[in-house]
Amino acid sequence: MKTILRNLLVLFLLAFSLQSCEDQDDVDSLADLQINDFIWKGLNQFYLWQGDVPTLADDRFNTQEALNSYLKGYSKPENLFEDLLNKPISKFPKGEAIDRFSWIVEDYSVLEGELQGTTKNNGIDFRLSYKPGSSTDVFGFVRYVIPNSDAAAKGVKRGDLFTGVNGTQLTVSNYEALLLDSDSYTLNLADYNGTTYVSNGKSVSLVKSTLDENPILINKVITSGSHKIGYLMYNGFYPNYDTQLNEAFGQLAAQGITDLVLDLRYNGGGSVQTATRLASLITGQFKDQIFAKEKWNSKVNAYYESEDPESLNNRFVDNMDGQPLNSLRLTKVYILTTNGTASASELVINGLAPYISVVQVGDVTVGKNVGSVTLYDSETFTKTKVNPNHKYAMQPLVLKIVNATGFGEYTNGLQPTYKQLEYVATLGVLGDPSEPLLNAAISAITGTATKRVQQDRAEALRTFIDAKSMNGIRNQMYVEKAPEGLLRSLK
Repeated sequence: MKTILRNLLVLFLLAFSLQSCEDQDDVDSLADLQINDFIWKGLNQFYLWQGDVPTLADDRFNTQEALNSYLKGYSKPENLFEDLLNKPISKFPKGEAIDRFSWIVEDYSVLEGELQGTTKNNGIDFRLSYKPGSSTDVFGFVRYVIPNSDAAAKGVKRGDLFTGVNGTQLTVSNYEALLLDSDSYTLNLADYNGTTYVSNGKSVSLVKSTLDENPILINKVITSGSHKIGYLMYNGFYPNYDTQLNEAFGQLAAQGITDLVLDLRYNGGGSVQTATRLASLITGQFKDQIFAKEKWNSKVNAYYESEDPESLNNRFVDNMDGQPLNSLRLTKVYILTTNGTASASELVINGLAPYISVVQVGDVTVGKNVGSVTLYDSETFTKTKVNPNHKYAMQPLVLKIVNATGFGEYTNGLQPTYKQLEYVATLGVLGDPSEPLLNAAISAITGTATKRVQQDRAEALRTFIDAKSMNGIRNQMYVEKAPEGLLRSLK
């Protein structure tokens, strides 16, 4: 009798376990379908190239059931997202890509931090470049070190070179696993021997932590003859540092600067609102005039033009949340750029060009004239009443941006007035008047520069990727939220 009861109990528990697994599978399946439904509907309404992707057409699916049937074919939301983009860089890596910058994340809290300058970071901002003569092996060099970070505490400095991590040579196929997938690693340091980059037997062990990066790295005044030159190195358009940015300009104004060098060489972008404020700080005499104009897809643009056309304009301002701006009222600005200068940085250059003289010193910029917005899984695609079953969010491209004259065609980058490349052998100290890019700008200010700055006799580095792109920030230019009025009009 006991044996029978024991067998019945086992069968009952097995049946209950199988039912529980089935119930959990149903929950997981439902959550996956909700994510996929959010992705399709968000891109259908807001994606810049919605009209160019047949699967995103308004009449592509006649019923929710038909849409669900399509969405069930994707077990990974990331795969669906990529398939709905217009020639994404992941599928067209050799120059044919149209969408180079849209992305999706599994945890929107990480995305929100990145857009405000908060990342899991050990403090080194670096770039990876190909070793001379190689298409697989790469080496890294430190561009700058974030203050109060582990790297700063361990004496890492600008110009330090590394070829490996944890004893393994860095390559185009293993750099993510070595540098991204671990919270701690050891950099194998290197020297340049005149031909290539070789290990020098030294190393430094670094640990990542949640790090807030103040984008104002350097703010100082340099006197050169009769010129008092303000130098501001600004590394990200992070809105939560806008007050500090205004204070930095106040410090420059108080010292009576005659010229401004704005260093955006490593600035991959950020908030459109912050870019508008920065342009207004540089000037101040153009309040309420158009700094930039947004062009969304046909559905969004039609709504704006009918209901709220002014929302498409970003105008120069004279205050920040009621606080007056410490504007310099300049008629000329000198901006340092590299091939890592992108999006909101380019917006500042292009948006100022119709109003004042913009002298660009350095290299050609990235060429990102499109902006994004964070979309959450909710009825309004904002964080209000967000779906509690997952934390996926999207950062798709939703708009193109042009200046007051309507110009925005710079996908091949903005060309410098004075070309000056960076070389590892002569990086120099940031903020020092002898540093090559800053020195070229000072020469332009004092009238001793020519249009063709003498280049160093060294091989130009072939760039592979930089730390900001690796961390997910991806050359961003974003607006704060999608237009909720449009969503209500479509319901």
